[in-house]
Amino acid sequence: MSLMKIGRKIYYCKVTGDVIVDTGERAGNVRETTTEEDFQAYKALSERNPETVGMIQLEYGQYSQDFMECNGYRVNPETQQIEFSYPDPNDLEPQEPIYQKPLSEEIADLKQAIAELTMLIATP
Repeated sequence: MSLMKIGRKIYYCKVTGDVIVDTGERAGNVRETTTEEDFQAYKALSERNPETVGMIQLEYGQYSQDFMECNGYRVNPETQQIEFSYPDPNDLEPQEPIYQKPLSEEIADLKQAIAELTMLIATP
């Protein structure tokens, strides 16, 4: 039996984007579960109408840095993309979370833009 790595599944409310269940990542002697099995296994899902629940399947390790550093996450109901909120180290008072796309993606986008600008500047 080979060792598997299974990324987390995030089940969320289609209307609000609030996370209902995060299955977490699993590795080792594990197998992929079906949505039906998850609805039976997790009480928070079994209490919901499946029509009102969306699901995102992430790759193993995807956004691991973002999950470690965030103080909250949700799924944007319109884009169906995961969004994170990050603590502001300068804020002593707790604030309403501000959700944004993962910082890891933001950094990759900025690096790409810098590379493109550098090429434009270097072109005579």
